Amino acid sequence: MHTVGSMTAIRLLLVDDDPLVRAGLSFMMGGADDIEIVGEAADGSEVGQLVERTRPDVVLMDIRMPTVDGLAATELLRSRPDAPQVVVLTTFHADEQVLRALRAGAAGFVLKDTPPAEILDAVRRVAAGDPVLSPAVTRQLMAHAAGTGADTRRHTARERIAALGEREREVAVAVGRGASNAEIATQLFMSVATVKTHVSRVLAKLGLNNRVQIALLTYDAGLLDEPGH
Repeated sequence: MHTVGSMTAIRLLLVDDDPLVRAGLSFMMGGADDIEIVGEAADGSEVGQLVERTRPDVVLMDIRMPTVDGLAATELLRSRPDAPQVVVLTTFHADEQVLRALRAGAAGFVLKDTPPAEILDAVRRVAAGDPVLSPAVTRQLMAHAAGTGADTRRHTARERIAALGEREREVAVAVGRGASNAEIATQLFMSVATVKTHVSRVLAKLGLNNRVQIALLTYDAGLLDEPGH
């Protein structure tokens, strides 16, 4: 981000193969005082170089593009050090590609017919480090994918979760249920600062980028279904 007057502007990169969609997004997002459009791309193949050159805070990424799709581009971006946040653009709620993008580290998704104010809100929230997805939408996505390789994912997820201490695991499960840091602090009798520390440790130990990935992993491990959680 950089400062415009007294305000810090969010640097935004737009990626969509439809020039009309890009024009509409650019007009809509560029009109906000706190957002600066630093670049546009028509395909995922252009994203790496553009990010290198423009250093965006957030990438608004179409999931379906002809050469390199948004999933591959998201995986590539999120593997970089100091990676920008990614918000996926899609036409479907429960889409396997969207779920894979979230597993790869996208911070959330918005539908293409979402009202402009909500897309702006999503970009702002992601730039501030907040997840875009509501717990209800996250559960809908996870339920959609439940039958696809569930056994393999459960085994792998449980192996990864085993690296956590007991309190870290409790915090991870609470995150998986969609609880905020304040709610987790109340539930587990901790300070908010301690919860934040545990969340940071969970992310570091598991090699994850955000709370959405924690939620997906706890779901895969079957922890949200266990009694006592």
